[in-house]
Amino acid sequence: QVTGDLDDCTCDVETIDAFNNHKFFPRLSALLESDYFRYYKVNLKKPCPFWNDNSHCGMRDCAVQPCPSDEVPDGIRSGSYKYSEEANNLAEECEEAKRLGAVDGSLSEETQQAVLQWTRHDDSSDSFCEADDIYSPDAEYVDLLLNPERYTGYKGPDAWKIWNSIYEENCFKPQNVRRPLASGRGDDGGHTFYKWLKGVCIEKRAFYRLISGLHASINIHLSARYLLQDTWSEKKWGPNVTEFQQRFDEVITRGEGPRRLKNLYFLYLIELRALSKVLPFFERPAFQLYTGNQSHDTEMKNRLLEILRLAKSFPLHFDENSFFAGNKKEAAKLKEEFRLHFKNISKIMDCVGCFKCRLWGKLQTQGLGTALKILFSENLIEKIPESGPSYGFQLTRQEIVALFNAFGRISTSVRELENFRNILGDMQ
Repeated sequence: QVTGDLDDCTCDVETIDAFNNHKFFPRLSALLESDYFRYYKVNLKKPCPFWNDNSHCGMRDCAVQPCPSDEVPDGIRSGSYKYSEEANNLAEECEEAKRLGAVDGSLSEETQQAVLQWTRHDDSSDSFCEADDIYSPDAEYVDLLLNPERYTGYKGPDAWKIWNSIYEENCFKPQNVRRPLASGRGDDGGHTFYKWLKGVCIEKRAFYRLISGLHASINIHLSARYLLQDTWSEKKWGPNVTEFQQRFDEVITRGEGPRRLKNLYFLYLIELRALSKVLPFFERPAFQLYTGNQSHDTEMKNRLLEILRLAKSFPLHFDENSFFAGNKKEAAKLKEEFRLHFKNISKIMDCVGCFKCRLWGKLQTQGLGTALKILFSENLIEKIPESGPSYGFQLTRQEIVALFNAFGRISTSVRELENFRNILGDMQ
C-alpha cells in the first residue's frame, strides 16, 4: 500500500525499491560479511543514565555472545581504529601520546600531525552520538554475524518505556500533542499530531521522521526474523505476517502503518545521501580497511568504493541544502539542538533491557548519527587532501562499521518489505 512520492523529497518509493533490491542490497550484504565490518566493539554494561533500571531480559535470545579476543583479526584487535597500516603499527604509542596530551618524538612527522588531529577531533563537538569508551575494560568485540538482529521476546512496558522517552522527550514535540496510537485516552486519529508536524520547520519534521523510520526498520527486522518454532531439536526463524500486520497494516493501525513505512524510505534517502557525500574520505590512497590481511583489505576497499560510487549514481537524492538554511544565528542554534536531541537518544540505548536489542540499537543510532555528521560536514569533506591527514573531518573505525551496518539494516528492511508484499499478495 506504500507507493508514490515521499514528503519533503523529490523521490518515490518505486525508485528506491528498484535501486535497493536489485543493485545495492546484494553488494552491501556481501561487504558486511567481511572481517572489517563484522566486528563491532561495544560496551553493553553501561548503566542507564536516566532511570534506575534492573529489568534485564532474562530470555536466552536476549543474550549477546562476545568474541574471544584471539578470534578477532590482529589488525582490528591492535587497539586502533585509525586509518593506515603505519598508524596501526604505532597504535599504542599514538594512544599514549594522545592521553598525555603530548607528541612522541619517535613518531614520523605525518603520524605526529595525525595524532594531534585525532586529539582535536575527539575533543570536537561535531558528534551526534554518545560514543562508548572502547578502551573501557567492559568494552568487548561482538561478531555481528553471530548475533543477528531478530525477535528476542523483549516487549511490553520496558520496551514501550524506551520508545516513549525517545518520542515524548527527544523529538521536539510539546507534551500536549499526543502521538497517534499512543496509549491512553484522547487519541483523535493523529489529527492534532499531524497538524503540529506540518506546522514545524523542516528540520524538526525530519528529525521525527528519522526516528519513526528507524523504529519502523527495527520492527520490520523483528517481524521478518521471528521465532516461529522453538523445540528441543531446533529453532526456526522466519517472517511472521501477523506481527507485520499488527505494526503496519493500514486498517489495523488506523492509517499509521503506511506513514511509518514512508518514514523508513525517508531514512533510507538520508543515509544513502551521506554515503554518496563521504566518497572522497574513502578514496584517498592512505585509507585502508585494515585487518592485517593485505590482499583481502585491498579487495574490500575496492568493493567499498564500488558501493559508494553506486550510492552516488542514485538519480533522486535527498537535497539536504534545505536544512538549517535560514538566519545563520537561528540555524546554528537549531542545529545544536538537533545534535543534542540525537545525542540524548544514543544515551537512551543504554537503558534497553535486552542486550541483543541494546547492541543493535546502539549500532543503528551511531550509524545514523555518523550519517548526520557527514551531511553537516560537507565543506570539510570537500577540502580533504588526497594524501596526508584529512584535517577537519575524520571517521573512527567504530563510526565506519556503524555507518555501513546501520545502512545495511535499512537496506534489509526495504528488501524485506518486498518479501512481505509478495507473501500478502499470495494470501489474497
